[in-house]
Amino acid sequence: MKIKNQSLLIICILIPLAVGSLSALFSGNMSYSGINQPSLSPPPIVFPIVWTVLYILMGISSYLICTSDSVDKGSAMLVYAVQLFFNFFWNIIFFRFSNYLLAFIWLLILIALIILMIYRFYKIKPLAAYLQIPYLLWCIFAAYLNLMVYYLN
Repeated sequence: MKIKNQSLLIICILIPLAVGSLSALFSGNMSYSGINQPSLSPPPIVFPIVWTVLYILMGISSYLICTSDSVDKGSAMLVYAVQLFFNFFWNIIFFRFSNYLLAFIWLLILIALIILMIYRFYKIKPLAAYLQIPYLLWCIFAAYLNLMVYYLN
């Protein structure tokens, strides 16, 4: 990967990190330990580590699309922005409002948007799409956790 614009790369990485940080801030006390959890729940320390890595990958991926010469990059970045919007509000729905069913439905929509984003990114720059696959897999795992929390609480 050749870096054409270092400042743009940093901005592209900071955007999803800021979205995640603000979402966590607006979610209030994100105490996952205070609810009944499914048996496959990872320890709480795993979540911020995984999300930081995923947000960095998202930023690099968006940078690859932003710097492409494709005429489709605008529509691909729109899907990226919409999925970031859904990503932002999931934490708030789940943690602040403890509305586990709505959070699960919201997460299913987010997963559909991620799949669409991966498809659009792949058509422009396959590497950008591949960088989003861990995010998709983590959100699918999060959907399992979310659904189980709904059933257990």
